[in-house]
Amino acid sequence: MTNIVVLVKQVPDTYSERKLSDGDYTLDRESADAVLDEINERAVEEALKIKEAGEGEVTVVSVGPDRATDAIRKALSMGADKAIHVSDETLHGSDLIATAKVLAAAIGKVEGYDLVIAGNEASDGRGGAVPAILAELLGLPQLTHVRALTVEGSTVKGDRETEDGITHLEANLPAVVSVSEKINEPRYPSFKGIMAAKKKPVETLTIADLGVDAGEVGLANAWVSVAEAAPKPPRQAGQRVEDEGDGGAKVAEYLVGQKLI
Repeated sequence: MTNIVVLVKQVPDTYSERKLSDGDYTLDRESADAVLDEINERAVEEALKIKEAGEGEVTVVSVGPDRATDAIRKALSMGADKAIHVSDETLHGSDLIATAKVLAAAIGKVEGYDLVIAGNEASDGRGGAVPAILAELLGLPQLTHVRALTVEGSTVKGDRETEDGITHLEANLPAVVSVSEKINEPRYPSFKGIMAAKKKPVETLTIADLGVDAGEVGLANAWVSVAEAAPKPPRQAGQRVEDEGDGGAKVAEYLVGQKLI
């Protein structure tokens, strides 16, 4: 029996225009369509596969504003059993370290968990560090950026692929695992799953409920902040070369001028 926690995040759709807010230069989440991050769908899928191979329970944990409930419900419609949603205005602008602290506290509310599965990085922040920080805070071994995962008794095994080859990882449970986009192809929620998700329990918590100090989270307490931001300048037209028998020489002259040759 394996009890699994899956971390999910609602992010701006990559097909929408994403921008920073004018006031504090944090991500303007209201300006774009919000979706469950695709890498998190793969994390949920992997948890469900492990559950279906034996017994256990899958708990979804998410930190985000009220509308993040939509992303949580999608994970539940895929087959997860229940969820914890940490929603608190004081979390606005929190950095990776603060986010990991809140997640660690939320995971602590899940009794008897054996495995924590996350995506390797979110498509909005792209920090890729939360799983490792979380493992450190929880005092657990970490298997990160894995493309294949198996659980055998009290042991978890994973394959991490790099440019140099494949590294075989192994750790005792409980452990933290982050998966890459090669781990699986997530299932589509069925109509039955969508309807069932509406009745599954979602516990909403604040940082006070978790015992997290407000002085450790939020933009004012982040280790880094954006001081200034400007939109990317429009792309300028390229230089056109008319070939009148000397096109090759003109191209070479241009490349020399750009110090490319």
